[in-house]
Amino acid sequence: MALVEGCKHALEISVPVQEVESETARVTADVQKRAKLQGFRPGKAPASMIRKYFAGDIRQKVLEGLIPKYLHKQFEAENLNPVGTPDISDIHLHEGEPLRFKAEFEVVPEIELKGYKELEVAYHDPEISDEDVNQRIEEIRGQKADYVNVDPRLVEDGDHAVVALESLSGVAGEPVKTDELTLEIGGAETLPAFTENLRGKMPGEELEFDVAYPEDYGSPRFAGKTIRFRASLKGIRRKELPELNDEFAQDLGDYRTVDELRDSVKKSIFAQRQAEAQQQAKNELVEKLVDSHEFPVPEAFVDRQIRNRVEQSLRAMAGEGADLNSIKLDWEKVKTTQRDKALREVKASMLLTRVSERESIHATRDEVDKEVERVARQQREPVGAVQMRFEKDGTLNRIANHIQTEKTLSFLFEHARKTA
Repeated sequence: MALVEGCKHALEISVPVQEVESETARVTADVQKRAKLQGFRPGKAPASMIRKYFAGDIRQKVLEGLIPKYLHKQFEAENLNPVGTPDISDIHLHEGEPLRFKAEFEVVPEIELKGYKELEVAYHDPEISDEDVNQRIEEIRGQKADYVNVDPRLVEDGDHAVVALESLSGVAGEPVKTDELTLEIGGAETLPAFTENLRGKMPGEELEFDVAYPEDYGSPRFAGKTIRFRASLKGIRRKELPELNDEFAQDLGDYRTVDELRDSVKKSIFAQRQAEAQQQAKNELVEKLVDSHEFPVPEAFVDRQIRNRVEQSLRAMAGEGADLNSIKLDWEKVKTTQRDKALREVKASMLLTRVSERESIHATRDEVDKEVERVARQQREPVGAVQMRFEKDGTLNRIANHIQTEKTLSFLFEHARKTA
């Protein structure tokens, strides 16, 4: 065996003459049974004629029978763990001689783990202020607010303008169209172009204007685009918040007083921010783990990860209504731009798998079952039906792998040295 480069290996394999002759005889007899030659009943044509008329087919079937078999034997003999389909070349097959061929392939590399415990990471538990609690309670009041119709007048800041909206240009695929969209004029969640164009207008007015969406806008279909809209102002509403008192707290759930509500909100904010802070710390630990381990990665893994990244992006765009037929992918350019990120993601996955093997971390059947039950409840389907579907399409394995990864990340975090 020869190491070509990184994870690439090459084997030159020779199959004994007697094996080649035996396989050739078997294939010839198999072809002979089904062959139809003029002047002979099926299966009765002489072997010499079969070999003459079907030489190409026989050669192909002999290669298909012997190459995988002897390749697998060699993999086992040399304890190799190949990735993907080997490239076969330099095939030498002549009567009375051994079959010789060359195979190039990638293998899963050996990874020598080091220093994955006691990694240093910046982390401290979040501190929740009274202002944080007040802000969250105001959000809850906002969710429970009533929106009261206002008699026609000029739109002003703080109003909630009700508009019918249709895109005229700037967006791929079907136009954006909604009969009733409510926008808070001057609100933080409202893009400035909507506020500036609707402020000072009267219900019943129709207008056209451009909206420039930021590059980091949440919807890929709109991000970075300037879209021209036709808007019809249908009405104005004012937001009326419920009074903050014990009765309001009781309406929200198992609380007797506003103070009990505040205490619950504080705990909820703490849990949320703690989870976010821990996730950020775990991400940093993974980056450190990747930086501290140098090993070759099979290109097949990197290519697969690039394809996964592209498919996720396309699914997100399709979910936003984008016309995927209008998107022309330059695969070589995509591979170039995505390769570094994909390589680090593959390295991270391989390292976490090695840590989980070293520490015997795995998903239990109970953990997988609980996740399946959660999905079944969410989709309002029988648990048994979801379980069967997930077994067939491989989702059960993906769930187990995800749980194992999360448990491994928690292990790294628990054993890390946290600095403030």
